[in-house]
Amino acid sequence: MSERPQASVVFDGVSKAFGPKQVLRDVSFAVPAGKALCILGRSGTGKSVTLKLLMSLIKPDSGRILVEQDDVTQLGEKALSKVRRKMGFLFQDAALFDSLTLYENLALPLHRLTKKSQAEIDESVDRVLGRVGLAADKRKMPAALSGGMRKRAGLARALVLEPKILLADEPSSGLDRITASEIDELLLQQKREHGTTILVVTHDVHGARRVGDLFAVFDKGDLIAFGPAEEVEQSEHETARLLITEH
Repeated sequence: MSERPQASVVFDGVSKAFGPKQVLRDVSFAVPAGKALCILGRSGTGKSVTLKLLMSLIKPDSGRILVEQDDVTQLGEKALSKVRRKMGFLFQDAALFDSLTLYENLALPLHRLTKKSQAEIDESVDRVLGRVGLAADKRKMPAALSGGMRKRAGLARALVLEPKILLADEPSSGLDRITASEIDELLLQQKREHGTTILVVTHDVHGARRVGDLFAVFDKGDLIAFGPAEEVEQSEHETARLLITEH
């Protein structure tokens, strides 16, 4: 597969099995910088595994995974942590520390991973919380936040280190349609205003079609369709056509 010089993320012939279960089989795709890829597929088809491989939490059995030209499958821990710094992660459960205030949750990675002064950290936290509409809530504990607020707080924490690549695992799960649309809008805004490359694993076709430039559809370990929505709609695979169509 030919690498595109502007590609932010490249999977090149990636396979992964857990015991006898083949989760990904010879998967190849490229995501241009500043674009959003939405990953669709039924449960257990390797969608979340794709994000874990990209973060190098697990290693593929074969193939290469490039993050801005760095092959993460070949890097040691020190080089890997440098590459991971380019990525922000929005987990399904927002992954906030319950014993810390919202402000402290966002300030923690800045204290640990940057040389910013306290004033600069305060400014960064306030700016990002303002961006997700939580400026007035920074002294609250996570338990005091609604589900939608927790998700926005998780997004704020994913963005506080100003990542070039944002990975989101089911960002709208458990949310009502209005709140899910607000999360979609925040992802779009991040892409539009900051040129962030976004990879989203989702079951929400409506949200995916709002946010995504490209779509990858997985089925039983295979990448059965990849491209813009109108291309996937014309796929020879019925599963791909069904998954991209809003009902």
